[in-house]
Amino acid sequence: MHWYLTFFSLAGFFVEYGFTRLTPEFIHPCTVDNRTCLIQSTIYAIPYFTKGMPELGVPPLDPFYIERLTIPLAGMKISFLKGNVFGFRKSVIDNVESNFARRKFAIELHSNVTLNGGYEATGKILNFPINQEGEAKIKITNFKMIVMMNLDIMTDDKGVNHLFIKNYKYNVGYGDKVHYNFTNLFKSHPELSRTLHQLLNEHWKLVAEEFGKPIVDYATELAVRTIEKFFLAVPYEELIEGPIPSFK
Repeated sequence: MHWYLTFFSLAGFFVEYGFTRLTPEFIHPCTVDNRTCLIQSTIYAIPYFTKGMPELGVPPLDPFYIERLTIPLAGMKISFLKGNVFGFRKSVIDNVESNFARRKFAIELHSNVTLNGGYEATGKILNFPINQEGEAKIKITNFKMIVMMNLDIMTDDKGVNHLFIKNYKYNVGYGDKVHYNFTNLFKSHPELSRTLHQLLNEHWKLVAEEFGKPIVDYATELAVRTIEKFFLAVPYEELIEGPIPSFK
C-alpha cells in the first residue's frame, strides 16, 4: 500500500464538487514503510500546510490566534488576550512514523516558538497584590513536540470515505530556553518588576512546566482540529492507494 501524500503533504488536494488537484509539486508519493520519504515530504509540505488553505476551510497554524486563554496559577490568574503564536512554519521534522494497518501516525518536531499579545493578571506575586494589564512576549528556543494519533475511516452521507482522528496524545519538552517579558507588571515598582522578570527567566524551566501546559493544550487541540477539517474535505481514496486495509 502506498501513501499518496504524508500527513502534511496532503495539502496538494481540495474538494469542490468532487476533487481538483492543486499544485502538483506538493505531491510526494511514499510507501508506508519508507521513513526517509515520509520525513522529506513532510518537511516540504509544512510551510504550505501551516499557512492555511481557505478553499478547504483550513485555518492557518502560523500564526495561530488566541482570542482569550486564562491560566490559573498559585496565588494569581493570568489571561492572554488577542495573542498570536509564530514559529511552526519553520519546524524541523525529527521523525515521522506510520502504521496504517493499525491506524497509527506519529510526528516528532522541534521549533522556535514566540507568543505575542496582551495579558491581564490578578492576584498576588511575592506578597504584592497585582491587578494589571499589558503586553506579553514569551519566546521558546528549541521547543520539542511528539504527537501520536489513532486514526480511523468514516463514511459521509454521500458515501465518501474520509480519514478522521479518533484520539491523540502528545509529549513536549521546553528545549534550551524560555524567555518571559511582561510590561506593566508593577507600574509604581520598577525594581520589583525587574526582580520578578529575573526570577522568571532564571527559573524558566520550572515556570514553563507550571505555566505552559494550558497553552500547549490549546495549540495541540487547534492543530488536530485543523487537520480534521482537511481530512473531511479530502476523500480517503485520493490520499491512499488501494482498498481500505483491515484493522490489525
